[in-house]
Amino acid sequence: MSQLITNMAIHVGEVTLEEVQHQLLSDYQKVRAETENLALPLSPEDMQLQSMPDASPTKWHLAHTSWFFETFILANRLRGYQTFNPHFNHLFNSYYNSLGTPFARPNRGLISRPDSAQVYEYRKFIDDSMHRLLSEYPIPENLAALVQLGLNHEQQHQELILTDIKHALSTNPMAPAYRDMFPEDEDGALEPLRWLSIPKDFYGIGSNGDAFCFDNEGPEHQQFIDDFVIASRLVTNGEYLEFIEDGGYEQHRLWLSDGWLHLQKNQQKHPFYWRLNSDGWYQYSLYGLLPLNPAEPVCHLSFYEADAFATWAGKRLPTEFEWEAAACHLRQPNQMASANFLEKRHFRPLQAQRGQTQFLGDLWEWTSSAYLPYRGFRAREDAVGEYNGKFMCNQKVLRGGSFATPADHIRISYRNFFYPHQSWQFTGIRLAGD
Repeated sequence: MSQLITNMAIHVGEVTLEEVQHQLLSDYQKVRAETENLALPLSPEDMQLQSMPDASPTKWHLAHTSWFFETFILANRLRGYQTFNPHFNHLFNSYYNSLGTPFARPNRGLISRPDSAQVYEYRKFIDDSMHRLLSEYPIPENLAALVQLGLNHEQQHQELILTDIKHALSTNPMAPAYRDMFPEDEDGALEPLRWLSIPKDFYGIGSNGDAFCFDNEGPEHQQFIDDFVIASRLVTNGEYLEFIEDGGYEQHRLWLSDGWLHLQKNQQKHPFYWRLNSDGWYQYSLYGLLPLNPAEPVCHLSFYEADAFATWAGKRLPTEFEWEAAACHLRQPNQMASANFLEKRHFRPLQAQRGQTQFLGDLWEWTSSAYLPYRGFRAREDAVGEYNGKFMCNQKVLRGGSFATPADHIRISYRNFFYPHQSWQFTGIRLAGD
């Protein structure tokens, strides 16, 4: 597995291959259950919705993640395996051209059949088959690596289930909620923004292969980074509102040319999901329409908006290398445990806590870096090689994870990527300066 890097720790201390295999089966069951748990608040009608070409129906996510295990693992690895339905290979293939012609992405909402009940039957069939496969002893290490890839792939779709259903429900004039909001403590006063100094040095960028990572996170390499400062927290709704009230959406000098053209074409005057009512600003959320909280991190911004705000503020966006260097330099012992990830079940970004550096979770953070391969990167020549490499064009890198990202899915070396105009993802801003 030249680019899919994994370390199964077969002989580390008292850990045996059998224990590693048992853990893999446990991880499989946990991830698959989490996906279905996220779909629980949704009706079959909800699960059918596709509100734009970039988004997919929840039902499709449930089926596609099962298709991945069937296509890349079961079909070639489980003795006597028979596919659940041969038509699914076309319907639920996302973009793997080496495996046939994928069903057109903008038309996924037209797949009314199989219905959601049949999709759940498909998932159970795949789960039963994977249980048989993973219960065989021993399994080869390259199979374990593929299972890890499949689990991380499904965790990506867990976040997409939330981003996509949020967009779909937001189009309903009733502004329905994905789920009821649990009572939470008051957030209190806003944490003052602090500027953290990062010294110039050579920093190790990317994964060294000690644990699972996607191929685009390697190879690890040294990068010289000059000294810079970076914000201790994300930009808030209140700070972004100052940008709007100062005419930020009307000053062409603040915007990149493509961003300004996109702004004019779409007549955009505020962030996605913001609503101005007679009594002030509101924001559509997974809990429905809520009054805008000025202390909460501003969410659902495009790269163009993030860059324009940074220019207005007299700062800039960090490069992805600066972001990773800062994350390593500022790493705290409980950083992952205290961060706002999916397991916390807040389903929204939270304001920075007093005295803490808000660096992981809450929102994906735009960087100024183009999504390009690291030196020495080579995509695999089989279908798995289509996972990341072919998208390394015209996109921007985001770092850090969000409140919808599973905690055991994220890494400091993780490179997310989206087109600069896209804003339906849980994206925000961290400022940097020289």
